[in-house]
Amino acid sequence: MRGLFFLLTLLPLTIFSQTTAHRKGEAYFYWGWNRAAYSKSTIHFTGDDTDFKLYDVKATDKQSPFTFSRYFNPGTITIPQYNFRLGVFLDEHYDLSIGADHMKYVMQNGQQVQISGSIAETGTGYDGQYDHDKITLDPAFLQFEHTDGLNYENIEIRRSDVLWSLPHLRIESRIGGGIGALIPRSNVTLLNNARYDEFHFAGYGMGLIGGLHISIFKYFFLQFETKGGFIYMPSIRTTMNPSDNASQAFFFGQVNGVFGANFFLLPPQG
Repeated sequence: MRGLFFLLTLLPLTIFSQTTAHRKGEAYFYWGWNRAAYSKSTIHFTGDDTDFKLYDVKATDKQSPFTFSRYFNPGTITIPQYNFRLGVFLDEHYDLSIGADHMKYVMQNGQQVQISGSIAETGTGYDGQYDHDKITLDPAFLQFEHTDGLNYENIEIRRSDVLWSLPHLRIESRIGGGIGALIPRSNVTLLNNARYDEFHFAGYGMGLIGGLHISIFKYFFLQFETKGGFIYMPSIRTTMNPSDNASQAFFFGQVNGVFGANFFLLPPQG
């Protein structure tokens, strides 16, 4: 019984021991996909003929239906919502990485929201003054999307801790956070203006990440992540006229599934 008790005492120490020694210089990259969700937001439109706000606007993501050619063909892999990251370990636990979170943000047409402000001399039926009036969002009034996409280019620092390890299989936790820039390609049609669809530096974001990392034969891995954060975009282009802009701020959440590979800038040890 004493021997059994001794083994049961050692087992958790063996399973949860830190086996990440000598990881400095280890690097990785990954690619995968996400589903995203967004809080409601107030969108403020300004321009030569407009200065109005839409309150509590709802939006969804827009994941592409799965086909092997769309998700794995090099010519089309950037169409779905994707995550890409390249990182390097600074010591046994911490890595620094750069990445791109390609989400898609689609304002829901048909929803009824409140509007305040003014629309003047647009030659549409929407000209007038508003004071928390109700309006239905339809394409004749506004189409508002970041669908190519809501591009969050970011830098993160993450901590890794080994939870369970075998010779050819290792499970780790990953937690961290970061900051970055928003460079959306916004698809906007506002009132009677021509559609605008160009990349533009629109603002900033920050986020926190938690994940489960499964390494296979040291060099390959799968990773499952949850990520949440805040996005502030004070400069969203809405028409070909540079003076026409929108601003918004909202919270976002992601669930990500990625796959990748480890490689070594220094000779692997341990």
